[in-house]
Amino acid sequence: MTPPLPPRRTARSPYAPHVAAPREPVDPARIGRRVVRRRAKGMNADAVAAALQDALFDARQDLRHEDLADDVRGRAELAEWERIDQLLAAAVPGTVYDPDTDEVVQAELAADAAAAAREAELREAARIAARADELQALRRLGTLEQAQPRDGDEAVREELTRRASGYVQADVDAWLARALAAHLGHYRTPAAREAAAGLLPQPVLAHAALLAELARLLPGTDADQLAFAARLATTDPEATGALAAFLARARS
Repeated sequence: MTPPLPPRRTARSPYAPHVAAPREPVDPARIGRRVVRRRAKGMNADAVAAALQDALFDARQDLRHEDLADDVRGRAELAEWERIDQLLAAAVPGTVYDPDTDEVVQAELAADAAAAAREAELREAARIAARADELQALRRLGTLEQAQPRDGDEAVREELTRRASGYVQADVDAWLARALAAHLGHYRTPAAREAAAGLLPQPVLAHAALLAELARLLPGTDADQLAFAARLATTDPEATGALAAFLARARS
């Protein structure tokens, strides 16, 4: 009896790497400070002083236990109670603690926001680079026309142009223009098509507009027969756009 064949393994595409979003490491000290700030919100100086005494008592108790002697979160909580106690001691009598007016807290939030923005920029740059690698691989395989553009591919076009030292890659521009004209990929949505007007260069937009009108004038025309549209758009995008507008008026 012939033994059964092992299950077939499907290899991952070599040109579509997964870009994983990095996870923020757990910071016990940060957690401790946030817990104290939530508890302290609305407390007056006397209530904060009482909470500080409780934290000091807990710290002394922890010193008796070897496994708690190096409690990072506990030390951070104690230090935060001490800071808030000093803050209210220097404030106008009757003041209650509010993290929204705490300059230290607001500075930390601003630093967190700036770090998050930098991290988002790095993730976006990694995504663009990975997608650019994918499109370059598709071009080498001669299968770019079989792919459909995705949200953000306008920025990928800029990355490909940068990699080519400013050389405009006609095949990529033509691919985007045909997709925009035929409403393929993310250009299915009107919002994406409207956004493309501010993201793609004028020759690509003019090429797409002319292709769309020619497709309406002569449905089913092979794309190879419309190759002249790309040359017109590259040579004189303004005139190409005017021609597309004229054909639209004539059709209507």
